Amino acid sequence: MMRYTEHQRLNAVKRFTHLDAGIKKDIDQLVSLIAEICETPVALVTLLDKDTQWFKSAVGTELESTPRSVAFCNNTIRQNELYIVPNALIDADFSGNPLVTGDPNVRFYAGAPLFTTDGFAVGSLCVVDVKPRELTAHQKKSIGILAKQVANLMEFNWSLNTLEEQHKKEQEHSQARKESDLKLKAIFDSSNDTHILVDRNFEVLAFNRSASVFIRSLYNHKLAHGDSILDYTEPALLEQFKKYFSIALTGRSIRREWLLMPGTPLECWKVTAFVPVRDHNGEVIGISLNSTDITHRKRQEDYINIQNEALQRIAMMQSHELRRPVASLLGIMDLMKMENIYFNYFDMMELTVNELDEKIRGIVKDSEDTLKGHRLSIVA
Repeated sequence: MMRYTEHQRLNAVKRFTHLDAGIKKDIDQLVSLIAEICETPVALVTLLDKDTQWFKSAVGTELESTPRSVAFCNNTIRQNELYIVPNALIDADFSGNPLVTGDPNVRFYAGAPLFTTDGFAVGSLCVVDVKPRELTAHQKKSIGILAKQVANLMEFNWSLNTLEEQHKKEQEHSQARKESDLKLKAIFDSSNDTHILVDRNFEVLAFNRSASVFIRSLYNHKLAHGDSILDYTEPALLEQFKKYFSIALTGRSIRREWLLMPGTPLECWKVTAFVPVRDHNGEVIGISLNSTDITHRKRQEDYINIQNEALQRIAMMQSHELRRPVASLLGIMDLMKMENIYFNYFDMMELTVNELDEKIRGIVKDSEDTLKGHRLSIVA
């Protein structure tokens, strides 16, 4: 009895829609053999899809299919063993079948179901005659044995095609991975930043071209897989490096700025990101060390600091050195007013001194604004 749905069975039938030429030839030979053994004019291998009975191999007929609604094999696929109709003309199920009442005037039918390895009956190996008859025990046994061989050949064909498709897909995926890896490597190696992948034991797993060039220039050594990254860490920074590495191993990314090779022609600043690398289970298996050269930025910062210091000195000079004589002149002008000492150009002198005082105050304020966060508190 069937232990599956028709939908499941139809999905199984789709496996055998296309048979390779070599397999088809082998099945044709088995069909010819069973027709000879059973002494019938017609022998068939059928597949039953939703609406059609397809003849995948045939002896004694030019037909390629019939409507499933008239197929004897409908009954066969519901059996576990050989299904026989000795005389269709007097059989309750088939006496009114158009294949019996009209051409080709079927009278005798015997079919064995074709079972897949996972238990689906997809069709049959059957023999047909235009006169009523019976089969001998040998003939019945032969149909059963050859039906299994036909099913095995069909399964073998499907397995080969499936393996070929899988192999093709794997090749396509492999090629896609290679192309993706090449693109990633091109991007990886074209970066000016250094990237080094290190395992939990500080051993180098992967690195890009910039990292290799950097290590060679600083340490005169060719970076290689399996090297300890600690061998390329300055002794003065070693404890800090281990500290940040340990933090990253807990799953937290962290950044650090370093001054490398100070006081040498190779002196440079690097900002390094310690980024945890996880496996598919989310476990941290290593650290990605991604470093960017910030020497130019640091030098710009130093230059700006020098400029700020110069501005501070200028502001102090403006405040004390320039305003001191102006303040003295203003004081003298006030004394002259108190003593009622006036002369022809007194008002013009007073106006000029006050304008000079305002100009100097404006210059001092501009200096303070330029210094931004480092504004001076200048006392007049």
